[in-house]
Amino acid sequence: MKKYYIYWLLIIACGLSACGKPSSSHAEQEKAATDAALAWLALIDKGSYKESWEQSAVPFKNSLTPEKWAEMVKPVRAPLGKVESREVRNRDYMTELPGAPKGEYVIIQFKTQFENKKDAIETVTPMLEDGKWKVSGYFIK
Repeated sequence: MKKYYIYWLLIIACGLSACGKPSSSHAEQEKAATDAALAWLALIDKGSYKESWEQSAVPFKNSLTPEKWAEMVKPVRAPLGKVESREVRNRDYMTELPGAPKGEYVIIQFKTQFENKKDAIETVTPMLEDGKWKVSGYFIK
């Protein structure tokens, strides 16, 4: 029994080490998507909600008007205060997401420290649209 347990641990460890490293092409895509997400978040940080909507992906824009977007995001973000720090916590390259069209996506989690909330997690999902990474989703916890 002990032999099998060690054997399975080795298989799992080998599998995790192989899966843990993205291919260089995905790393490049993840970096480009992260850069786009940070630029988009900078708009949100300074209260440029309409401009953030304009720079979003088509599915995002089709789901709500710029006015509705501002109505939704302003009461959530304004009380948090200014961003003090933001760092990438995790990012995952995906080609399929539930309820979304097939495409290239990167789900990025940022550990963000705001003036009035020290331990927020922002999830931003850029998608590749016409050769450019554009945000298709945003969630803050």
